[in-house]
Amino acid sequence: MAQEQLASDRVQVTADAIEFYYEKGWTDGLPVVPATEARVREFLAHGGKHPSDVIGVVPTRGRVITAEKVAINAVMAGCKPEYMPVVLAAVEAMCEPPFNWHGCLASTGGSAVFMIVNGPITRHLGINGGVNCFGPGFRANATIGRAIRLIIINVTGGVPGVLDKSTFGHGGKYSMCIAENEDASPWEPLHVERGLKPNDSAVTVLAVHPPLQFADQISNKPEEMLASCADNMAVYGPNLGEVVIAWSPEHVRVFREAKWPKRRGAEWLAERATISLSKLQKYTSESPSVSKQVVKGPEAIVQIVAGGDAGIFSCIVPPWGGGHMSKSVTKKIQG
Repeated sequence: MAQEQLASDRVQVTADAIEFYYEKGWTDGLPVVPATEARVREFLAHGGKHPSDVIGVVPTRGRVITAEKVAINAVMAGCKPEYMPVVLAAVEAMCEPPFNWHGCLASTGGSAVFMIVNGPITRHLGINGGVNCFGPGFRANATIGRAIRLIIINVTGGVPGVLDKSTFGHGGKYSMCIAENEDASPWEPLHVERGLKPNDSAVTVLAVHPPLQFADQISNKPEEMLASCADNMAVYGPNLGEVVIAWSPEHVRVFREAKWPKRRGAEWLAERATISLSKLQKYTSESPSVSKQVVKGPEAIVQIVAGGDAGIFSCIVPPWGGGHMSKSVTKKIQG
């Protein structure tokens, strides 16, 4: 059987290839790895895809995302070929209508694509969910997330200053990909909570604003720890939408020792994470003694365990779009 031809144009670069990519506007501002045909085909093979396979469509932009385009940008991002199934699954998830790809990439709100990876593939690929998981130093985290940003720019037109109209933006727009620290968790992992099997691998995508780290070195009861979290959630006001709470291993021990299930914590936060209308007087005619819930219910609270073993910090990752513009999507990773 003849090998399927790649559809992309070939360019012969005689000078500096990295500078050529800059001149063409095909980068995120950082140098990229030149995408040769051999590299692209290797990535396609690892993803089990033909070049013309359609991974997803962004109807608002009329953009069709093929496996070939995904592979090209994964190469450019510095991924290893074995990362390809994760990138493919993330693209599939982002193309689901509830995620709202176009709204996320065009908004002045400056959302990033936050990827949470679960299952055996996190260990196989070395995706970090421990110390410094939101920071630098881990190739899989950095390049898988970066591949998604390059696809947004190069395939769907999300060029900063052109279609991407972020007022400020933030560092997560380069890359924001972590593993859940399942070994440190007393609860079922996120992908199992969403109906997959423990031995499945999966990626969950969310449109988010920058993480907010909060400290609590005195709480030794779940209610006290949750109260600290609720106070920080209230910073964002009512109608927060889906919010991620990344509990550190040190903080989550409080829940383990008290045998608190994940759902109970979500219910506690949904009821008690509130903001007093006295702080919103100029926006409402309601009584200032009334308080509004920050989220609509426990289903809007996505709890994971992540971060290093040492440290009295946990993290809130607030959503883009006030809860009604984008919903998280979880996809099983194939292969």
